[in-house]
Parts: sequence; C-alpha cells; structure tokens
Amino acid sequence: MPDSPGLSFLLLGFLLGVKHALDADHIVAVSTLATGNRSLKQSCAIGFCWGVGHTAVLLVAGLAVLGFHIAIPHDTARLFEAGVGVMLVGLGLSVGWTLLRERLHVHAHTHDDGTGHLHVHSHLEGHGHAHLHRYRLEYKSLAVGMMHGLAGSAALLLLVLSTVRSLTDGMLYILVFGTGSISGMVLLGAVLSVPFAVTPARLVRTHLVLRALAGLASVSLGGRMLYEFLSM
Repeated sequence: MPDSPGLSFLLLGFLLGVKHALDADHIVAVSTLATGNRSLKQSCAIGFCWGVGHTAVLLVAGLAVLGFHIAIPHDTARLFEAGVGVMLVGLGLSVGWTLLRERLHVHAHTHDDGTGHLHVHSHLEGHGHAHLHRYRLEYKSLAVGMMHGLAGSAALLLLVLSTVRSLTDGMLYILVFGTGSISGMVLLGAVLSVPFAVTPARLVRTHLVLRALAGLASVSLGGRMLYEFLSM
C-alpha cells in the first residue's frame, strides 16, 4: 500500500469499485446484454456504459449525502434492491421472449468496406440480411448501471463518504470507485465475448444456449431477490 494515507484511501476505493462491478447481480445483468452480440468491442462498450451510469448515480447520491446531509433510509435501500430484482427478471424474460418470438440465429455479415463480424439475426420481417447498427444495447446498459447505482454493496460507498473530510475528497473517492467499477465491467464484457469469439458461427445452437442460460440466470437471481424482499 502507498505510504500516503490519501493514496491508500483512493487505492482502496479503486479496488472496491472493481470488486463491486463483479457482484453477482451485476454480472448477470450485463451478461443478458453482452451475450446478445458477437463483438468484443461492443461487449466492452456495454460494460463501459454500465460503469458510467453506475458512477453517475453514485455522484448524485454522494453529493446529496455530503453536500446536503441527506441520509438514505433503510426501507428506501430495500426498495432499490427490489427494483434491481424486478429489472433482472425483466431482462431475463426479454431474452427468452426474443429467442422464442424471433427464432434468432447467428450468421456472418460482411460490410461493403470488407469488415466482417458475427451477429444475431432474425427472419421475422423477411429473409434479407439487412440490420441496423445502433447503440441500443449501450443505452440499455447505461440504464441498468444507473439502476444498480444505489443498490447492493454501493451502500458501503455511502458509509465511507460519511468519513471523508470534504466534499472534494468525497467526489474524488466516488470517481476513483467508479473508475474501478468501469474497469471491472469492461473486463467482464471482454470475458463474456470470448465464448462467441472462439466458437464457429455455424454452432448456432451453442450461441443461443449460452444466451438462454444468461436469461435464465437473470430470472433466477432476480426472483430470489424479490422473494427475500417480500419475506422480510
């Protein structure tokens, strides 16, 4: 650890941010998004957007705690947890609905400039292979990260903020914590893309099974969180 107490404090914040990004509910949520594409670059972008959304909400919460001395009631924190549970169930069900409704499959696609990639494709609207390249998954990941911002172990961050000396120190800590979260989630996105990168495009069933498993895990974990909320 660095000799300076301030540097030690920031290093701790970064490591806690990485650890926080790899919480089970975060992994499951991003898995349902990242396994919907075959691109390493987009998977990393999804993780990055999750981290940005997560950090943005924490900055607002930290400002409220430090600047206006607003405490987050325990019941409100539990509601945030329940909201994450509902979101996980919704993400998982959306994956299953997409797979069933659109009869998705995977194929190789080459653009006019010669670049190629694999992507999920549906013939629901016809037999052509035209598809849109937009940032819908990234926007969705940003919203998911914001939802996670005040739930789970993020509460530990707010406890740490109560010990800092100034608003500036608190905001700096959140930014370092957020940088750790972004780094951890980008790494997770890269890891999630590996099974799709190393398996041939013709193994359509393998790709779809992996995505279905991500959806099932999301529904299971979200359902457990809701059960724990309702049973307390």
